[in-house]
Amino acid sequence: MRIMGLDFGSKTVGVAVSDPLLLTAQGIEIIRRKEENKLRRTLARIEELILEYGVEQIVLGLPKNMNDTEGDRVQATKEFAEKLERRTALPVVFWDERLTTVAADRAMMEAGIRREHRKEHVDRIAAVLILQGYLDCRKNTQTDADGIFPETDEEKN
Repeated sequence: MRIMGLDFGSKTVGVAVSDPLLLTAQGIEIIRRKEENKLRRTLARIEELILEYGVEQIVLGLPKNMNDTEGDRVQATKEFAEKLERRTALPVVFWDERLTTVAADRAMMEAGIRREHRKEHVDRIAAVLILQGYLDCRKNTQTDADGIFPETDEEKN
């Protein structure tokens, strides 16, 4: 099983996939389109990648405002999620993506990538951060063999 992470933007979609053990996220590409509402080719490419990588779930970054309100981008992202679910028949999970683009830009800066080259990679790296955050959270809330969440230290006492 693999999970796909998506960073949906007005003209790009950053794409990442997990490894089969669901431990790490790897960026694979940025899908670009000329117009915001032209999604047919974008959806077709995502579908191709789902088949190629054996993806069974999609994690989609939800671009909430810093004050936790939902703006126009959230609505566009939710509409995109509905299209994804209809087209792929896969579950789509939303993941808070606040500050992922900032973190992606900072990581590239620390890696010494020149400013003019960062735009080429930022959406793919943001998709990796979205997916890795989801995978880490998922790993930390795994159930034991009986399907029961492990006891916390407080519950044991």
